[in-house]
Amino acid sequence: MPKVTIYSDGGAKPNPGAGGWAAILIFGDVEKEISGGENHTSNNKMELMAAISALESLKEPCEVEFYTDSQYVKKGITEWIKNWLKNDWMTSARKPVMNQELWERLHLATQRHTIRWRWTRGHAGDVYNERVDQLATQARESLRR
Repeated sequence: MPKVTIYSDGGAKPNPGAGGWAAILIFGDVEKEISGGENHTSNNKMELMAAISALESLKEPCEVEFYTDSQYVKKGITEWIKNWLKNDWMTSARKPVMNQELWERLHLATQRHTIRWRWTRGHAGDVYNERVDQLATQARESLRR
């Protein structure tokens, strides 16, 4: 099974407002950068879109080391989703899960891969985390032009 490392980031400014997302996929010494944006969105939606887009771009099942600076994404996909699925997409407070359609899409995108989710502190000097932040910002700013 191919081994891939992914870094992702997303954000909106203001939140909600114009947003951008980005990911870097690393396979051996090959790096691929992807990014996109939306005019009316949120930080959380952009973080989810970065993860979804990265995983959906993989053409075959992979062993993935996935780095995100979003606790929302990491905890959502590794902890919270189990109960959301069991409780028909309701939170423990019996309210509908926010961004359910994106969580469903991310969950589906994870099914064919073996993924180790890693949290990395944002803006702490990690070269790839800094690069995806820069790409997401560029994607967001390109919407304003």
